Amino acid sequence: MFKLIVSNGRVADRTAFTRIGALKAASALEEKYAVAPLYVGNAKCEPAADDWTVSLPAGREQIDSLHRAVACALEQEQLTVVINGTCPASLGSIPAAARQYPDLCLLWVDAHGDFNIPATTDTGYLGGMVVSALCGLWDSGCGAGIRSENVVLLGARDIDAQERQLLSAHNVRTIAPQDATAENVRRAIGQSKVWVHIDWDSLEPGYVPADYAVPGGLLPQQLSSILGAIPLEQIVGLEIAEFNASCDAATAQRATNYIIDIVDPILSKAQLEASVCHA
Repeated sequence: MFKLIVSNGRVADRTAFTRIGALKAASALEEKYAVAPLYVGNAKCEPAADDWTVSLPAGREQIDSLHRAVACALEQEQLTVVINGTCPASLGSIPAAARQYPDLCLLWVDAHGDFNIPATTDTGYLGGMVVSALCGLWDSGCGAGIRSENVVLLGARDIDAQERQLLSAHNVRTIAPQDATAENVRRAIGQSKVWVHIDWDSLEPGYVPADYAVPGGLLPQQLSSILGAIPLEQIVGLEIAEFNASCDAATAQRATNYIIDIVDPILSKAQLEASVCHA
C-alpha cells in the first residue's frame, strides 16, 4: 500500500484555497484507496501574500513537522504520498527523502522552474525558489540533498531569464510539454530512485485550477501515461500541490476526478502490490 501524508499547515500559502484543495484531494484518495491520511500541521495559520523572508520562518514549524512525518514513512519502506497546499512545503518532504536516497532523482512537474535564488527573484515568492534550495544553491535552513544534475523539470515553460541561466549552469534538465513522453521521461530518470512532485499548473489550464496557470501545458492523459510508465520500484514518493479549490463545487469535483485519474497508475499498482504481498 502507501502512506498518505497531508500537509495541513501554512507554508507560504497566499490564499486559503490551496489548503482546501489539498483536503479535497486527500478525501478523494482516502475514499478510493481506503487509506487513512496522516494530517500534519496547524490548520489555523492564516494565508498572506508575504515575502520569502517572512513566509519561510513563519512556515518553519510546518516544514519541520512534514520532514519528520516523511522520514518516518520512508523508514518503513512505504511508497510515500504527500499532499501539500503549496510547493514550498517540499522544503520539508524532499530533504527527508534525499537523506535516505543520496542519488535521488527529482521529477519536478511544474509550469515553472522554481529555480530562482534570493538574488534573482523578482517576486520574492518562496515558491519560485524551492528547487534551487533543494539543490543547495541557497541555504533555506531546511536542508537540501538533491544534486542539480538529478533534477528533471517536466512541463516547465514559464522560466525567467536569470533563472534559465542558473538552470543551464547547474545542468538541470528540462522536458517541455511537447516533448513530454513516457520514453523521454524514462530516459531522463534512468534507473534512479525518483521523487515525483506535481504542481497542477503543469497542466493545460482548464483541468485543475491553479494560482499560476500558464497556457501550453501537459494534458491529463499525457501525464497519467508518463507516471504509469515509471516502474513502481523506482518511485520513492509522489507529491502533489497547488490545487486551488476556489471554484464552484462542480468544477472542484471535476478537478478532483482529474487528479485521481492522473495519479491512479501509480497508486493502483501500489495497492495491487500490497494485496499480492498479503495474499
